[in-house]
Amino acid sequence: MRGLQVPTRQDARFNLYSERLGPLPLVNAFLQRMGVEALLDKYVPTRDRRNAVSHAQALGVLLRSIIVEREPIYRQQETVCGFAPGLFGVSAQAMERLTDDRIGRALDRLFDADRGELLTQVVVAVGQRFGVAFERVHNDSTSISFCGQYRAANGRQLRSRSAPAITFGFNKDHRPDLKQLLFILSVTADGVPASFRCADGNTADSLTHIDTWNTLRAVTGRPDFLYVADSKLCFFENMQYIHGAGGRFVTVMPRSRQEDGQFRKWIQTHSPDWQLVWDRPNRRHRDGPQDRWYVFQPQVPSMEVWPITWVWSTLLTLHQRARRQRLISAASEDLETLHQSLIKARARRGAKDIDERVENILEHYHVGRYLKVQRLVREEHRFRQTQRGRPGPNTAYCKLTRRRFDIEWSIDRDAVAYDERSDGMYPLLTNDRNLTAAQILEAHKGQPIIEKRFEQVKTVHEIAPVYLKNEGRIEALFTLYFLALLVQALIERELRLAMKQHGLDQLPLYPEQRNCRRPTTEQVLRLFSLAQRHRLTQAGQTVQLFDAELTDLQRQLIDLLGVPQSAYRALG
Repeated sequence: MRGLQVPTRQDARFNLYSERLGPLPLVNAFLQRMGVEALLDKYVPTRDRRNAVSHAQALGVLLRSIIVEREPIYRQQETVCGFAPGLFGVSAQAMERLTDDRIGRALDRLFDADRGELLTQVVVAVGQRFGVAFERVHNDSTSISFCGQYRAANGRQLRSRSAPAITFGFNKDHRPDLKQLLFILSVTADGVPASFRCADGNTADSLTHIDTWNTLRAVTGRPDFLYVADSKLCFFENMQYIHGAGGRFVTVMPRSRQEDGQFRKWIQTHSPDWQLVWDRPNRRHRDGPQDRWYVFQPQVPSMEVWPITWVWSTLLTLHQRARRQRLISAASEDLETLHQSLIKARARRGAKDIDERVENILEHYHVGRYLKVQRLVREEHRFRQTQRGRPGPNTAYCKLTRRRFDIEWSIDRDAVAYDERSDGMYPLLTNDRNLTAAQILEAHKGQPIIEKRFEQVKTVHEIAPVYLKNEGRIEALFTLYFLALLVQALIERELRLAMKQHGLDQLPLYPEQRNCRRPTTEQVLRLFSLAQRHRLTQAGQTVQLFDAELTDLQRQLIDLLGVPQSAYRALG
């Protein structure tokens, strides 16, 4: 028996450990297919050999956390420790060195790197490996609000690079009291993010399109993709630059263009030859009116000699008329309140104060065109005895006159009727004469898909509040949020395409196994959130590894997404 050691009672005990997997094997499969970690290691290299965790690994940990857990940077270490070793791209020994300072230094190196080229290579790889088409790209921007002063974030130079200025601007979250940055995003026709850029908080949207279009041209490798944006694109410099470079675009013409006013004046006495494009059921109300969309192309082109396509929506017509009536009623109530206060006021109010209050009411409800308000001077007369005593037949009286301001208003019926004639109509402009009116409308109606991405980055990924002070690290962090949004969009796209190929109309992804016709990545990740494996050990050695027990629905989703079943087996 020499050489054999009899295990003690303490060593002979079996210990069972549970290790959380969650949706990380699924996310890792997509990250590996995209080649994100290799590109991060290429563009953000680690030159200091003393670092136990490379910059790419630290950024990979933060990227996975944004997708799965959405914890702040100072809680990344405990977040990683809550999962099975290796799922976050770092070993168990390296997890102990993963501090918030280490992640912060990795964000510094990402800010210093050529992030534009990095994102271009990532999107190009996605297009090649996932078959994403860049025939049509939609662009828009949103604002990310910050709580804090950020006095130093004034567009200064950080290590020879210009950092964005966190400042006040037009806040699209209706928080003018907060400073902000501009988050500029472009997505493909099926919702896959194609480019991202961060700009100063007070940057006008009209100044961002040329740089964005040049970035997209580098991503697509050609200039003739269809660029779709809102009315901020409809500026002479933007359109002439894209047109001169061989690009195509579709945009909304703003009300400030003379072509808009000319058509609305022409339609008062003429009836356009509308062509029906869509006749669909009402999506919000089953018993509501049909959702019909018409198009009309007038013979007179724009001032740039490009075709104009007028769009008319029946539901939009009802919505605009109801909204106008609602605003007029609300403004009339406020004017009535002001009128009553002027009657009952003891002290006389000045004309300037009354005019300001009327102007504020009309501007708040945007009804200055429909309500005509006039300030009046009313006289109040009363009689008083000239002398004291009981009044009699010969008592003399004096007339006392008091003047006070009042207001009167009326609804301009002619202005209301004039605008009702063109309710639900708006013009689209394109430089591609080969597109039909129906194709132009279809391209424009794909624009709301980018609003869905903004909603996901603000609610699902919780991009705000931002727990960072350095604006360089903030811009690098937003780059990771773009990559997280890209992963989310790819998972969603692959699942919906697979459902279509297999003839599946819906999947039971909602709570209580209710069916879902258009599944999202959030629902998929939630379904795998409780997945875990178990490890049986004795004397510090693994005796047996119990793989995660997946449900039939989970296995079906893995197969539809093209992820091998081994992703949840024999890990580590």
